[in-house]
Amino acid sequence: MDMIKTTIDGREIEVQRDRWALEVAREMGIEIPTLCHHSALEPYGACRLCVVEVTKGKWTWLTTSCDLPIREGLTIRTDTPAVIAARKTALELMLAQAPDAEEVRQLAEQLGTKSPRFPDRNESNACILCGLCVRVCKVVTGKMAICFSNRGTDRKVGPPFDRSSDECIGCNACVDICPTGCIESRDEAGIRKIPMLKTELKLADCEVCGKPFAPIRQLEHMQAKLREKFGDDFEAGCICPVCRREQTAARLHNVAEKIG
Repeated sequence: MDMIKTTIDGREIEVQRDRWALEVAREMGIEIPTLCHHSALEPYGACRLCVVEVTKGKWTWLTTSCDLPIREGLTIRTDTPAVIAARKTALELMLAQAPDAEEVRQLAEQLGTKSPRFPDRNESNACILCGLCVRVCKVVTGKMAICFSNRGTDRKVGPPFDRSSDECIGCNACVDICPTGCIESRDEAGIRKIPMLKTELKLADCEVCGKPFAPIRQLEHMQAKLREKFGDDFEAGCICPVCRREQTAARLHNVAEKIG
């Protein structure tokens, strides 16, 4: 393990080379805001909120800490006037883009950013192009049902070619990870609808209670993955989480009675 020395907010530490600065700083108890970072995904540096000031030799610059690899001799500051100003500017842009997004508003309040200098785009929980949904779809589910398109001010997130994609399994991973709530999902009359992705998928009925609970395409995807791992004869069954928990609890109760 290649250990090196670096300094963060005046504290010299020894740390493994090439670890991400954001990760190391948080382990030291230093709070750095971010809206595009998730521990299950590779750093992306889109939101610019985790910016820090880095000095090496006679050079000083601002950069995002989520994708900054720790190297020997770096001096990193997380709270300089330049850092705070950069974070406030990034938040002002996000407030103009997504004024009603709870996470954006909370961060703005923490940094004292109240009224953005930029014009409101008149959208409630708009996309801030953090890329979390695109990455979670590709990395976690192994799909590419959502992507970036266009450039500049026309850049947006949506299904490829702006059409309903056969890649979408309706798992709601993108919905759960979105920090602004701009990706919505609802189950109606046995159909899961994700308007932003133009997705409408039939839900499977639970074999026990009969209630629709998950898209058939999602269950087929999960079944295929489980068979890859456990063999072609593996059968998970079409049972909703509530009934599965009740079955597990009943089995554990029976085991406990036999032991006791």
